[in-house]
Amino acid sequence: MTNAAAEEAKAKGNKALQAGKTSEAIEHYTTAINLDGTNHVYFSNRSAAYLQQKNANAALDDAEACLGLNPNFSKGYSRKGAALHALKRYNDSIAAYKEGLEKFPDDAGLKKGLASVEQEKTKPAAAGGVGLGGLFSPQMMAQMALNPKTRPFLNDPVVMSKIKLIQDNPQLAPTMLQSDPKLMALISAMIGVDMDEEDYEEMVEPKAPPLKQKEPAPMEVEEEESEDESHLTPEDLKVKQSKKAAVACKVQGNELYKSKQFEEAIAKYEEARELDPTNMTFLSNQAAVLFTQNKYQECADKCLEAVQVGKENRAPFEERAKAYTRAARAYQKMGDLDKAIEMCNEAQLESYDKATQRLLKTMELENKKAKAAAYLDDEKAEEAKQRGNEHFRAKEYPAAVKEYEEAVKRAPKNAAIRNNLAAALCKIMDFNGAKREIEVALELDPKYVKAWARKGDIEVLMKENHRAMESYKKGLELDSDNAACKEGLRKVSSMVGAHMSEEERKERAQHAMADPEIQNILQDPVVRQVLQDFNENPQAAQAAMMDPGMRAKIEKLLASGIVQTA
Repeated sequence: MTNAAAEEAKAKGNKALQAGKTSEAIEHYTTAINLDGTNHVYFSNRSAAYLQQKNANAALDDAEACLGLNPNFSKGYSRKGAALHALKRYNDSIAAYKEGLEKFPDDAGLKKGLASVEQEKTKPAAAGGVGLGGLFSPQMMAQMALNPKTRPFLNDPVVMSKIKLIQDNPQLAPTMLQSDPKLMALISAMIGVDMDEEDYEEMVEPKAPPLKQKEPAPMEVEEEESEDESHLTPEDLKVKQSKKAAVACKVQGNELYKSKQFEEAIAKYEEARELDPTNMTFLSNQAAVLFTQNKYQECADKCLEAVQVGKENRAPFEERAKAYTRAARAYQKMGDLDKAIEMCNEAQLESYDKATQRLLKTMELENKKAKAAAYLDDEKAEEAKQRGNEHFRAKEYPAAVKEYEEAVKRAPKNAAIRNNLAAALCKIMDFNGAKREIEVALELDPKYVKAWARKGDIEVLMKENHRAMESYKKGLELDSDNAACKEGLRKVSSMVGAHMSEEERKERAQHAMADPEIQNILQDPVVRQVLQDFNENPQAAQAAMMDPGMRAKIEKLLASGIVQTA
């Protein structure tokens, strides 16, 4: 028995859809579904309306509900394939059409839909890296001549003259394409965009406008179809009716969820699960409600239960992956990132998804930061530092480095530990590592005079005397009596004036020339003039040296070895 009120609502929906009023049609189909949620045709029609409204996700949900109610309904597979096609899930769309064709090998709609998605999947992305001028290359012109749809255009002298202009100057292409529908028709044909035969004919030989405007083609909808259930055993018939009733319960649960009646929604999903315990969707829906209610542990448990049911009943890999991903988010909310990462990896094994991969990377980063924060311990850092000091005094430098690095992990913001690590790294000739650590120490504590002295010592070892001189001076600005900075400045100053071999001078100059600061000084035209004045006009050069800024620049050049004193 059909529900008269539901049939009336469906008829109103059909009329609205044929008139192009998709929102109104959806409302009427929804009314029909609420009155009779076991009728697969109502879901099929609403899927068509959603797809026309470009709401492919909703169209897919209704298509799947339609097939859940009646897996022997050919149009349901067409609806599912079309929705997946619109979502650009080409492989899934092809699978849906093929599944339908296995049951209905002569169905024209399924064949047409399959051909359309396969064509779109395999066609090249013509609008990508190829310039518009390349569309009219000799090879493309030859293809146009062989294409019965585009061949007549090539006999049109106006079209050919415009093609010649684009070949000579591809920059004209955008403007000409916008103003010439014939050129657009040519390009559409060559990149695989279908146009009706009548459209091509009108492009070649424009027809007079019709006296009466053509009525829009009505949207295809279905009427109720009677099914032959005589071949079913009583047990099979009971299972089928239970599955239909389960889908109807799920639809009611969805409506309750949308209205935020969460407990009632869970009850409906549970009722659906009891009617059809082989369908994991009902458990997944319960998990979604529990997540919304912030019941994360229950959500995760329900997701894993859904996965188990899905595996036992060969549910699609994508559905199992979604359940794992929701479990991952639940564990993330509970702060169990190790378990969340495990769930994401399980989801990717079921069905790879870019969004899940991004979630996985985010969780891995969060987990790394959380573990690093949990590792912090000032007392253990001090113990490791003392062990490092003992190794350093015993000249066991690699062991000292290891202990100091452990101390840094425990207390990454301790400047003194990084200073000690820099000293140990110098002993094993890792000057770059030593400089990196001492620079971090100074970022943590810019007034750490001992670190400035250590930085100067490292820069001397790296033959960056101009930088060493600057480091020692900064240390002395903070503590004018610091012995290490005084001694370091004295030594580097004596090195600047000391006699060096030609090879040593060149080596120092090469180090200096790699320094961007030295490069900028040498490119300064005023500095270059002062250097020239030292040879040609010493009095002017001495006057320029009275300026503190200029004096600092010249001293850097002297310390670096770029400029030599007589």
